[in-house]
Order: sequence, then structure tokens, then C-alpha cells
Amino acid sequence: MHFKTLHKGKIEKGRSRAGNGTPGNNDPGQKTFFVVILNGLLYNSKGYGHEECLQHVAGRCSGKNCGCRKEIRRPLRRVTEIIHMLRGEVNVAKYLVKNNGPLHGEVVISGSKNAVLPIMAAALLTEDDCEILDVPALSDVDVMCRILEDIGVKVDLDLNENTLKLNAAGPLKPDTRPGLVKQMRASILTMGPLLVRTGRAKVALPGGCAIGARPIDLHLKGFEIMGAKIDYETNEGYVLATAEERLHGGRIYLDYPSVGATENIMTTAVLAKGTTIIENVAQEPEIVDLANYLNKMGAKVRGAGTDTIRIEGVDQLHGTVHQVIPDRIETGTFMVAAAITRGDLLIKNMMPDHVRPIIAKLQECGATVEEGMDEVRVRADNCKLVATDIKTMPYPGFPTDMQSQFMALLTTVEGSSMVIETVFENRFMHVSELNRMGAGIKADDRKAEIPGSKPLTGTQVVSTDLRAGAALVLAGMAAEGVTEISEIRLIERGYSDFVDKLRAIGADITRVDD
Repeated sequence: MHFKTLHKGKIEKGRSRAGNGTPGNNDPGQKTFFVVILNGLLYNSKGYGHEECLQHVAGRCSGKNCGCRKEIRRPLRRVTEIIHMLRGEVNVAKYLVKNNGPLHGEVVISGSKNAVLPIMAAALLTEDDCEILDVPALSDVDVMCRILEDIGVKVDLDLNENTLKLNAAGPLKPDTRPGLVKQMRASILTMGPLLVRTGRAKVALPGGCAIGARPIDLHLKGFEIMGAKIDYETNEGYVLATAEERLHGGRIYLDYPSVGATENIMTTAVLAKGTTIIENVAQEPEIVDLANYLNKMGAKVRGAGTDTIRIEGVDQLHGTVHQVIPDRIETGTFMVAAAITRGDLLIKNMMPDHVRPIIAKLQECGATVEEGMDEVRVRADNCKLVATDIKTMPYPGFPTDMQSQFMALLTTVEGSSMVIETVFENRFMHVSELNRMGAGIKADDRKAEIPGSKPLTGTQVVSTDLRAGAALVLAGMAAEGVTEISEIRLIERGYSDFVDKLRAIGADITRVDD
């Protein structure tokens, strides 16, 4: 990746015809912006790419005789990521993936990323030792460890044994460091435990994958109902929550079944005085795992896995030992890997009930899925795969975190498929990258039509978020030639030993540290 130039200035006019915040014509507003020329495309501070026309990005173009009419509506990266790359603060490693035929053998699934992070944050609730087992070796786990250490937690991570020991006896620092927090959205999960332990939590607005608006208003709503005062320091990008007295229970209705809000409110309510009832909550397996962990610590949480959770506050919690559930998204990714390569994989250390929608859709495509107690075998080596439609929904519906991987599979089956994304509005960023490989996908708003039976060809592609990157790896295993995938740091946020696991079952994938 080579940056040719960087510009900074004022946009005197311009609103995108698509209404997405990209500079265009007819808007008198003024905003600070950055423009970077990268790989032949221009990127402004909103992260949108345009062909050729710098005048358009600067808001001074008539839009008649330039590349403006070929606007590429795909937000590839935020301005902060661009600046990090300019400063050299980026891992330029990449994956080289080749078609090596069907995958065969066994793969063992690691502990769940989305379960271990809130469990780590919940260790702030006690002064005793907590030990977590089956911890995945992920960059997100490393970031959360550094956040907890910065707060004042003693951290002992042993990735050889996949164990993590935490002690939050204190003293704890309630003001988290923004440089760490902004690296990962799950960092916001420290806010509730800090608030209930110290009476104060100052947290920078979190980062993570750029897959759409993910506000924290539901988190803050819950804190306020329990008696916290919320102050917004918008100029500095902070949110401050304070509580002069012990928080109290309340009845909290979530406008949307947000996983993060459910987790944050749960970990706050367990030490609040009285009863808290949270309605319209997320029902994901990770919520159940967190509730089990809290109950082992002495909390009284009931109803996790349903749409209503009831929590009786207790005076204190104690330490415990807990094994994290297997990662259902890693499980689903390897299930799709078996199908897209027309292979035969036995996937172990998983929970079939957690991937029920994925099993159903693979069977609709024509793959054979055999379930065991804690394993599943996926075969696509003796069948013809056909099209199916998917629609992402909150659990127990089809997971949004599997949408891009399944879309990669659908490019290789016979017939036309439809994918509808209802969870995140910005989760089709991988479409343009798959199309660079020949997929021929037509995306409009939150719908994508996949023609199927398109021969994929390896080329240079960019991982735009964690799951999109996994989808490109899968597509590369089905494509002719070499697929070069950059921005793999995003992939390594969520897949433990990804390359080694794939190579062990026959994939031709190499990690290159350029």
C-alpha cells in the first residue's frame, strides 16, 4: 500500500447524492476533512472511495466530466485508520491464499471471543482472583488485558495453557486510557463494572470494526435508570458516568436487543441494591455464558437466554473459575469452509445448538451435516450445492457475523441467492472485494443479489472488517490463482491460530510479514 499524498482543508459545499456524508454538491456546510490517494482511489474523512476526481472530494467539482459519476459507495476505512497507516502504526502483514482443493480432516474450535471479553470485564466486580479457561489467542484479548492492566487489574495470561488469571483488588483507576479503548468496541464493557465498583467511570467512545452505527445510548439509559448521572464530553470523545450513592435496581426496556447493552447492564445490576428487570434483552449464548459466570461469583441472575432477565442485587461477589464456551462464529466459518471447498470436515469442541441457523442453511444448499454431542461433520464432497436466501436477525436468527462468509459460499453455488442484512447498515463492505474476484454481486442498501456459479479469480483484496476478512479467505480457497488479502489485523482480532488451523486441514494459505 502506498500513499501518494495527504490533504487537509475545508469543504465549503457538498453533500453526497447518496446522502452518506461523502462530499458532493449543494451543501453549504463546512467540515474538516482528509483526503488520501491509496491504490488509485481517493478516501476522505468519512472513508468513502471515489475514482480519480480530487476536485469532487474537495467539494469544488461540477460533477459533469469526471469520475464523480462512478462514485464507489463502499466505506473502506475511517480517517483514524488512514492516519495510523501514514504514521506507520499498522501491521502490513497479509495472507496469500491459493485454491488447494477440498478441505479434509478435523479442526478444534477455540473459546469464544464474544464470550471471553465481557467475562474479563466482569472480573472487575470482585477483589478476589478469577480464572478463565479456554481463552483464545486473539489480539482483542490482548487489548482487553492491557485495558484491565491500565485500570489496575493484575493480569496473568498464559496462552500456552489458554488460561487467564485476573485480580481486581485495586486500587482501580476509573478513567480509562482512550488510546486503548478506541481499539476495540468491547472495551465499553468495563464501564458498568467500574461504575458499580468505584462510583465513577470515564470511558472514551469505543472503536472496533466499521460496520455501521453502534451507539451506546442503551448502555447509558440502563445506568441512568439505576441512579447514575451521565455527562457527555463530546469535544474530547468521552462519556462520564458517576454515582454518589450505591446504584439501585429498576425496570429497563431495551429498544433493541443489544448484546453489549445487555451485558453492561447485567454486570452493573448484580451489585446494585434491589431488583433489576431488563426486558427485550439479547438472547445470544454469550449472554448465557456471562450469566453463568456471574452466578458462579455469587450473583443472582435469572432468565438469561430469554427476552427478560431478572437480577437480585447482592452486596459482594467472590472469585471463581470458569471455562468459556466455544466460539460459534469460528465454528460457522469452518463449516462454510468445508462447503465452499467441497470438502469434508469434522469440527470439534462446538455446540450444535449455537449454530442451528447455519446448519439449516447449509442443508438448504445441499450440504450434509451430521451432528454429535460436541461436534459436527460437514460434507460437500459428494453433492451439488444450490442457492438459498438468508436474512440476518438477532439470535436465534441467522447471525450477522456469518453473513459475509455465507455470501462467499453463495457465489460458488448454482442459482441466484438473496442476502438481506437487518442488523448493521454497513455490513456489505465485502461485496466490492468479492466482486473484484468476479462474484458479480449486486448490492442495494441492505439487500444483495448473488448470481451464483461465478468462477472466482484471485486478486488483491482488502479486509474491511473482521468477518469480511474471513469471507475473503474462504473465497480465496475457492478461487483460481492467488488471492492477496491485506489488513489481516482485523481478521486476527477474532480467529485464533487461523492460518495453522486451515493449513492443518489442507488449505494453501501463507502469512507474509511484509
